[in-house]
Amino acid sequence: MSVYASVLCFAGLLSAQTATVKAPNGSQARSPVTKADVKIVGLARQILSSPSKWNRADTRMCPEDAGTYSLYCALEKATDEVTGGFKHRGAAMQEARFVIDESLAKGNKYEHRLMDYNNDRTTTFADIQKFFKLLEAHISKRLAAENKK
Repeated sequence: MSVYASVLCFAGLLSAQTATVKAPNGSQARSPVTKADVKIVGLARQILSSPSKWNRADTRMCPEDAGTYSLYCALEKATDEVTGGFKHRGAAMQEARFVIDESLAKGNKYEHRLMDYNNDRTTTFADIQKFFKLLEAHISKRLAAENKK
């Protein structure tokens, strides 16, 4: 076999091999948490402090002049106010998704966890408040563990 044919064969094997390697699932990525994440949760809880402020029909579109907020939009607004910018996969947002998966809606088939949990007809305002308590405890526990390292 010629050198040229060997290179082509090797390149074909290499590309076939790399094509099967998958990137990590972004929806399961875990970023380190910070004190800012605790502040984000506290502010989001204030934003959704009463049933009259809760938007039960979330679309993940969060206008600045909104009078009501979904879980997603409250966290987006709080993140922007605390950090000066919003990241869809930021630590507070990711931990919020994990709280829904691990504590509030185990085995859910939600495509968009925050939106779908918010819009679920069985979710009550008491559930929203419980969500914030669990999220704050979850982040605080992770923060304490990360600070011990």
